[in-house]
Amino acid sequence: MIFNTFAYYLAFLLPSAALYRIAPAGLRTWVIVLFGSGFFLYFAYGMAGVWGAACLFIFVWESLTSRLYRPASRWCLLGMVQSLLLLGVFKYWNFFTSLVFLHRANPVRWQGAFLPLGISFFTFEFYHYAWDRRAGKTEAGSLDEYLAFILFFPTMVAGPIKRYQDFLPKLRAQPVEWNRDWERGVTRILTGLVKKFAIADLLTAWTNHLNAHDILLADRRILPLWLLAYGVKIYADFSGYSDIAIGSARLFGIRVPENFNWPYGRRNIQRFWECWHISLTRWLIDYIFIPLGGSRVAPLRVYANILIVFLLSGLWHGAGLNFVVWGLWHGLLLCGHRLWRRLRGAPSPHPLAALSSSALTFVLTNAGWAFFCMDLHTAMLFFRRLLIG
Repeated sequence: MIFNTFAYYLAFLLPSAALYRIAPAGLRTWVIVLFGSGFFLYFAYGMAGVWGAACLFIFVWESLTSRLYRPASRWCLLGMVQSLLLLGVFKYWNFFTSLVFLHRANPVRWQGAFLPLGISFFTFEFYHYAWDRRAGKTEAGSLDEYLAFILFFPTMVAGPIKRYQDFLPKLRAQPVEWNRDWERGVTRILTGLVKKFAIADLLTAWTNHLNAHDILLADRRILPLWLLAYGVKIYADFSGYSDIAIGSARLFGIRVPENFNWPYGRRNIQRFWECWHISLTRWLIDYIFIPLGGSRVAPLRVYANILIVFLLSGLWHGAGLNFVVWGLWHGLLLCGHRLWRRLRGAPSPHPLAALSSSALTFVLTNAGWAFFCMDLHTAMLFFRRLLIG
């Protein structure tokens, strides 16, 4: 990940944050645009790379068409469709076509496929803007403000997923606490780096064993420890990157959404998802769950809506059947929790009940990571060895 490199801090973050601080108010958005586009073109893909040009084309095209969006306009629908099509082509073309030509050679496989860095994140921001412009929930803003929103490089790679109507006032505001912002920003960045290097990377020696060969040869009693190590690693890794992104944004005097709030140890799976990848959870609720009817429809429809949301969440995380199963696993857990609450009412206030509920949630959440970090065949082998031997 780019946040691990000195080049990110020395070539992009510190120079751009310093220039942003001294630039006249009218030019600050263009500082972000300059370094954001440079971040993708010159750093992520290489100065002369065709992929860098292709990535820039995505941003330019989406940004120009966004100028056509109006409340209740069909251009907004076009914007939503083209955002999803671009994501589908770049990320899912080979996955879906391989399902069509199952057990046969895929004649339409894109051999030269590449995945633009952060496409899952900035596609959701493209989509949200078109949706909210159509609903009249956000103003158009100027082209440079929109470009600064999309090309704000601290959040382009791993989120958090921003909302334009929240970002715009912070972009327009005159920062007055530069020293405090830099102090808080640097502290948050260091916190993320500690999570990444002192926790996540150290656990790699354990999580690397989650492959078919090692699983077959290992003592079955060690398997839960490997999976637990992965659960800790992915939390430290992802929340660490979110800390770096949030801290980097703070150097510009801009606050972006929090993404994690100590999800492990929460009492139930619903609370887990309210505290894990918070910006994604809220996006899924606002742009998929509620438009499907949310919780206002018949109970069976609510359960179907939950499963659809988490099926799409799984696919968003990765183009593979294992991610689909991971999403459905969490969808089923949420449906089960909802049904339990409906039949049993409010949870018991007894401390032992809370502790046992938290422990069960932790176990079930970590069990699901098997589908996230291994292909489907290897994950099934893992559970077969764990449960049968």
